[in-house]
Amino acid sequence: MKIYNTLSGKKEEFEPLSPGKVSMYVCGPTVYNLIHIGNARPMIIFDTVRRYMEYKGYEVNYVSNFTDVDDKIIKAAGEEGVDASVISERYIKECKKDMAGMNVKPATTHPKATEEIDGMIDMIKTLIDKGYAYVAADGTVYYRTRKFADYGKLSHKNLDDLQSGNRSLLVSGEDQKEDPLDFVLWKPKKEGEPFWPSPWCDGRPGWHIECSVMSKKYLGDSIDIHAGGEDLIFPHHENEIAQSEAANGKPFSQYWMHNAFLNIDNKKMSKSLGNFFTVRDISEKYDLQVLRFFMLSAHYRMPLNFSAELMEAAKNSLERIVNAAENVRFLAANSKTAEITDKEQQLLNETIKYQKKFESVMEDDFNTADAITSVFDLVKFINLHTGADSSKAYLNGLLRRLETLTGILGIETLRKEELPSADIEALIEERKQARKNKDFARADAIRNELLEKGIVLEDTREGVKWHRA
Repeated sequence: MKIYNTLSGKKEEFEPLSPGKVSMYVCGPTVYNLIHIGNARPMIIFDTVRRYMEYKGYEVNYVSNFTDVDDKIIKAAGEEGVDASVISERYIKECKKDMAGMNVKPATTHPKATEEIDGMIDMIKTLIDKGYAYVAADGTVYYRTRKFADYGKLSHKNLDDLQSGNRSLLVSGEDQKEDPLDFVLWKPKKEGEPFWPSPWCDGRPGWHIECSVMSKKYLGDSIDIHAGGEDLIFPHHENEIAQSEAANGKPFSQYWMHNAFLNIDNKKMSKSLGNFFTVRDISEKYDLQVLRFFMLSAHYRMPLNFSAELMEAAKNSLERIVNAAENVRFLAANSKTAEITDKEQQLLNETIKYQKKFESVMEDDFNTADAITSVFDLVKFINLHTGADSSKAYLNGLLRRLETLTGILGIETLRKEELPSADIEALIEERKQARKNKDFARADAIRNELLEKGIVLEDTREGVKWHRA
């Protein structure tokens, strides 16, 4: 199995630190709002990497964090007049709903930054003791970037040419820095912001330190794979390496994987351009399985263009796979022959070549686009070599082959049951009564239940309107 390693700039043979085990850290979202489709790409891509590793028999310890203290969260909390934790908990819950809709498996651990503050303080102390960090007069703690000799090895940037990235969490008092490239590990509190006590001042951690600490706690000093979007290479992942390797005295991650950007109609996604879409927005028009299929239709290191036309194409392509699976299920349920014939066994054996091709392209840096081609080759074979006279055993064997491959991609082949309109209206009426009784938990549960079945509710002045996604 070969993985393109951002660190070396080439494909490398994958060899885990511990035989039969994979430790994997994927940077998660900052939970200040609903996740957008740019967030969805790494979630889907690295979930698929995990699924393939598990298919190959590895025990995968998969950690993905939630950044639940951040300037954007604090701003949103201020606008609503609530505690920052209210915002973060709300959107962690919504993020998990969207992940479930995209069939992204829950991580082994989903740590939250606010629950790991003690570990961050301990690592910062270590960095100060080792001379890699220093305390400014106001209690801000900075990392001495130039002291880490390998700084820039991930982004392949020359240290003298570097400028601080736009998410380095700069604070007032930049003149306190020993060097313009030094970055924040801890910063003093501001009025109205959440804070924690520390040996240096009451305040909160910088953004970069949280992943170094959570990776160490849940995976160890050295890990197999660290992953995220390519926008994180600098400064975030570069700073993680500097912190972790200076504090722990060991290489941080063997392999660094980064997915390319997602564009909208060939333009960068931006609220100002009016082309910003949340996963929830997409769920109102498409089953999120279509979004997952779309995300996997290109190699993860290639920029991906999102458009209505491409989503329609993805929907139609996915439908071909689901139709093939449904047809096989129907034929198997109605087959009059139980035992497989010799001819059918030969045909079933022939389908192994599609699975082997699938494996070969997945093991070449997880080429999901070519893996999907292998699935379609299998679908074509199934459509050509099944019929009413096929045996139940043969049909079930074909279905298992197909579902093995689609399962690795996280693609579901069972069509969601379509609720009759009368049942939808009954649930809407129950929801209306629950809201009247101030049983908002039940009202939300009904809304979510309908959403999972592809029914989108709209609360309007004229009452509740609904449509099928």
